[in-house]
Amino acid sequence: MFSAQKSRHVWTGVAVAGLAAASALVPAASAVASPLSQACERRINNTYDKLLRCVTVDGVLEHEQALQAIADANGGTRAAGTTGYTASVDYVVDTLKAAGWSVELDTFDFTFVPPAQLEQLTPVQATYGTGVFTGTGSGEVTGNVIPVDITLDPPREPVDSGCDAADFAGLDFTGTADIALIQRGTCEFGIKAINAQNAGAEAVIIFNQGNTPLREDLITGTLFGENQQPASIPVVGASFADGAALAAAGSTARVHVDPPESRPQVNVIAELPGRNDANVVMAGAHLDSVQAGPGINDNGSGSSALLELAQQIGHVKPENTLRFAWWGAEESGLLGSTAYVEGLDQPSRDRIALYLNFDMVASPNYIFMVYDSDESGFEAPVVVPPGSVQIEDFFESYYTKMGIPYDDAEFSGRSDYQAFIQNGIPAGGLFTGAEVPKTPEQAAIWGGTAGEQYDSCYHLACDTISNLSMYALDVNTDAIAAAVLTYSYSTETVNGVVGRRVPGNFQLPAPAGPQGTVGSGGGYEHGAA
Repeated sequence: MFSAQKSRHVWTGVAVAGLAAASALVPAASAVASPLSQACERRINNTYDKLLRCVTVDGVLEHEQALQAIADANGGTRAAGTTGYTASVDYVVDTLKAAGWSVELDTFDFTFVPPAQLEQLTPVQATYGTGVFTGTGSGEVTGNVIPVDITLDPPREPVDSGCDAADFAGLDFTGTADIALIQRGTCEFGIKAINAQNAGAEAVIIFNQGNTPLREDLITGTLFGENQQPASIPVVGASFADGAALAAAGSTARVHVDPPESRPQVNVIAELPGRNDANVVMAGAHLDSVQAGPGINDNGSGSSALLELAQQIGHVKPENTLRFAWWGAEESGLLGSTAYVEGLDQPSRDRIALYLNFDMVASPNYIFMVYDSDESGFEAPVVVPPGSVQIEDFFESYYTKMGIPYDDAEFSGRSDYQAFIQNGIPAGGLFTGAEVPKTPEQAAIWGGTAGEQYDSCYHLACDTISNLSMYALDVNTDAIAAAVLTYSYSTETVNGVVGRRVPGNFQLPAPAGPQGTVGSGGGYEHGAA
């Protein structure tokens, strides 16, 4: 996507601007501390029993509520490049510093694309929800809407609208302002857009396919892929219904995409020094939302769980150094985590024993999934670093001990662990599902509603504080805490570096094995087509 320069590290010795406002957003109930929470704040939670008693779903929810309030105060979003993201960073920094962590702001280049506009002018007047495709050009175009080999009548599959240059043959794109209307399906978005650009279109609208409930709503995505070529003209998305309206005879429309702006962003990096500073245990979650909504499950859930853990483990004197990360611009293409890893020299990368990633751990129609590094469910499309299987085994053993059925999530590199595994760093993580519908078999195992997405508000404005499974959030917060505590003492099973046993008598059984209900999507819908 966008090139990233080497990260710049700025240590924060004073409070970040806006912290008071962010802190004021925390619910008033948090001001009344329970006897347990008061004890947790004072003691060293260096055993599983102590830590898991102190890491609570109520504590996580306080952070989720704060993130929701931040989004509410900033146009309903916490997307990278917006004031909502800046306020989210302020809140995380303030919370971490109060918990005794050393906090670092890691700056990376970021190109912000403002929200797009899409209006139909004739034969009806209407304003439609829209968004840009990564790699779009900019500009304002008012002109004729020209449908390109679209299919509006059921079953609407397969649809190869715009996939071949021949699809544009015979269409009149010789005017000064023509807008190609293209339907999702069969090939990558970038191929469709570049074919339209080459045919003479001044703008492109790509609308959803409409063949399944999952392909009805507004669609956006990336123009990069096999194409690897940005567009020089505006490319925006639309829902199937809006696309069908725009396909009417005599349709004209207005498409507006502002030029991108350079808005450098930050990752929040927090560190708790260990006795062995040459062996660093990292855990991370992306802090940004999409522009369309507040992102309270995606990924307020992972961010808040990690923040609660940071508060409760802050007095521990770990054997290995702990480093937590709240990544920026994940939703724009894993930009923050990629810039961070690329900004490290090789000795610094070599110090990282492992990386744990937590992205969407409280989906409302959840199933419990572990990154499938042993490829027992399906073959990984990436190289799996040695040691990753042992991380998967830990989470599976933890679920087994707790009597919780689990399944595989594809080890795909689709979240912020990508840059780590590309550099040979062992990785693992948890996931409760995104836009894929739950099957009847899964509903029988985990409950919930068959036929509905794991998260029906995925990347939408309704990903609010009400879009959480408190049970999944509770279970996964404990699993995260147990894993981090384990590796803070020893990473011997992962990279061979001998440490110490966690105090106490906490025994993990052998993994019971995944349920085998997840297809090759691994909880996500595959492909851009």
